[in-house]
Amino acid sequence: MSERESRRRAVALAYGEGDQAPRVVASGYGELAERIIAEARRQQIFVHDAPELVGLLMKLDLDQQIPPALYAVVAELLVWVRELEQDAP
Repeated sequence: MSERESRRRAVALAYGEGDQAPRVVASGYGELAERIIAEARRQQIFVHDAPELVGLLMKLDLDQQIPPALYAVVAELLVWVRELEQDAP
C-alpha cells in the first residue's frame, strides 16, 4: 500500500434537485480529508466510515455522479442517515 493510500481519505456527496444520482462535491487525502470531515461535523452532517466505499468514490472526479453500480450501497447509507435524523432529539 502506498503512502497516499494509507493516509486518511474522505469523500463528500451531495444530491441536488434535478440530479439523477448523488455527485462528488469534495474529496481528498490527509489534511484535506480531515478538513472535509471536520466541516461535515460542524454542519451536523453525519459521517460514515466505509473504507471500501471511500476507495471506490475516490476514483471519481469532482462533480461526477456516482455510477449505477454504487446506487444500492449509497442508497443504504442514505436510509441510515434518514433513520439517524428521525431518531435525533
